[in-house]
Amino acid sequence: MFSILFNSLALTSQPVRIEPPCGLAVRRPDEAEALLAALGYRIGEAVFDAAQNAYLALYVHGIEPAVEIIWPGQTSGPIDKLIQRHASGIIYHLCYETRDLAVSRSLFEKTGCQVIWISPPIPAPLFAGLKVSFNNVVGLGPIEILERN
Repeated sequence: MFSILFNSLALTSQPVRIEPPCGLAVRRPDEAEALLAALGYRIGEAVFDAAQNAYLALYVHGIEPAVEIIWPGQTSGPIDKLIQRHASGIIYHLCYETRDLAVSRSLFEKTGCQVIWISPPIPAPLFAGLKVSFNNVVGLGPIEILERN
């Protein structure tokens, strides 16, 4: 069903396509950073995202999917429970891109996917202020939708 959904989204005049990265939550970035560097990833500059109370850095590769590493800020934030349950880190979301979030939401509803809209679109420091929203697709898990219009 999800491949049908994402293929149908891609065929609309307002396409949704996979947009790396996948989100990796870790306690500290050091070990993940070392592994990604050894695999040929270019390490991006860390930014602090006040809305998530977390640090974020984007790691890109010439042919492999990008990885967004997320680690806790100084006080409690949304990823803390994930970090507590998965001490060695966890890939917890995929990121998709749309040119029109309203059209994408409508297509989700038309396909019968159960989507829980976790957060409304807000500017994301890691993506130069483009808006992102977080959603939980029942049967798939968390996705981040980046709106690029």
